[in-house]
Amino acid sequence: MSAASTSPTGGASFTVHPSAIVDLGAQIGGGSRVWHFVHVCGGARIGERCSLGQNVFVGNRVVIGNNVKIQNNVSVYDNVTLEDDVFCGPSMVFTNVYNPRSAVTRKDEYRDTLVKRGATLGANCTVICGITIGEHAFVAAGAVVNRDVKPFALMAGVPARQIGWMSKFGERVDLPLTGTGEYRCPHTGNMYRLSGDSLSCT
Repeated sequence: MSAASTSPTGGASFTVHPSAIVDLGAQIGGGSRVWHFVHVCGGARIGERCSLGQNVFVGNRVVIGNNVKIQNNVSVYDNVTLEDDVFCGPSMVFTNVYNPRSAVTRKDEYRDTLVKRGATLGANCTVICGITIGEHAFVAAGAVVNRDVKPFALMAGVPARQIGWMSKFGERVDLPLTGTGEYRCPHTGNMYRLSGDSLSCT
């Protein structure tokens, strides 16, 4: 594709670097940018205003929402869904087979991974397939996530464990992991309420 391309449905244009490969059939929303040496497979669906950094790979059975930022050297494999406003840090890793063996074909055993709206996946973290990462969760750099993550949870370590809560603005929420309490974000005015082991935002 050329440096400036129009979506197959006749929508707004998106930008593709000349070194990138976008296979026939791929859907890319208006305002998105596909940078150096990216490969987008033909079955991929990518929303508007996304950024795919250098050396990103996007598989056929991948759905990416709007305003998603995927930094350099990230491979988004089949059966991964990224909702709106997800951030994937440099060189973070997705998987889609739980128990891979080179000598055993397991393409019919791919497990779905869902990263919900507004979540951040830090640089060099690894997300084991078959889990859901909740809205606005924050996975620290280098963490290995092998189980579902609650909305707003701050996860760190190998394997990752919850060490706190994060706001939509991307700052630590001053509340314990469990109990009751309220916190108002000084930047946005959003009110966060802790009930048991769940955090909600209004």
